[in-house]
Amino acid sequence: MASFNQRLQTALDSDLAFAFKRSPVAMTATTIFALLAIAAVLAPLIAPYNPFDPATLNLMNGFTPPMEANEFTGQTFTLGTDDQGRDVLSTIMYGLRISLFVGVAAVLFAAVLGVTLGLLAGYFGGWVDTVVMRIADVQITFPSILIAMLIFGVAKGLTPVEARDEMAIWVLILSIGLSEWVYYARTVRGATMVEKSKEYVAAARLANRSPLAIMFGHVLPNVMGPVLVLGTIGLALAIIAEATLSYLGVGAPPTQPSLGTLIRVGQDYLFNGEWWILFFPAVTLLALALSVNLLGDWLRDALNPRLR
Repeated sequence: MASFNQRLQTALDSDLAFAFKRSPVAMTATTIFALLAIAAVLAPLIAPYNPFDPATLNLMNGFTPPMEANEFTGQTFTLGTDDQGRDVLSTIMYGLRISLFVGVAAVLFAAVLGVTLGLLAGYFGGWVDTVVMRIADVQITFPSILIAMLIFGVAKGLTPVEARDEMAIWVLILSIGLSEWVYYARTVRGATMVEKSKEYVAAARLANRSPLAIMFGHVLPNVMGPVLVLGTIGLALAIIAEATLSYLGVGAPPTQPSLGTLIRVGQDYLFNGEWWILFFPAVTLLALALSVNLLGDWLRDALNPRLR
């Protein structure tokens, strides 16, 4: 326990923690993100309704405005209801779960793939570097969202029809991850080329450490700073990419709607006067992406020694 308290105190006294406490933007962004993440994780416990349980739905509650009693049932909903009588607040909480899960999983997949390929290319050089970087150069010439759509279409076509809805989320993660690995690979490759010429790597070679042990045991910890920044900013991009794909109808299935799916549904009723069906999911997505982006910008500046 004493050791844990010492490590915690060391972390609280670090330069990064000091910079965080001096940044109102970072603290506000963290608070917003934490509230949204908690709402997503605890949605089954704190959501007023389970919006995707047909037994709890009442079509008579459809199109109920926010904070107004329904003329047929007399029920009041904080953020109103959609066309099927689902509570918008509850759908947002459950939609956040899908958006955050896809975003985090896609970033982890892209980071693991990109960091591994970047380490191999930067450390070994030669044909390994040539092959990895030429693939990266070709992919980076296309917009990430188009790459994700192409991969999603191919993967979905290879999936059995009866399993497509069940596998849609995993296919979505694969699509976004494969469209974003390039940035991690290029960053880690450049940092690895600098690190492998330093004395500690030479000492590890003299100690007969294997190349994999040197890469992952010595070089990797020293190139993780830029990766953390990329991962934070990449999370916002992955969430937006997922929302874009779902909005276009090629992402999350209707049985597991994300924020992008909810926005697509709400668009159909925007000009009929039911503005809340689109407005609240869109504001939630904006707050989520903006808070993560602001955290990424702060982290980039805080880890940059030239700005200290």
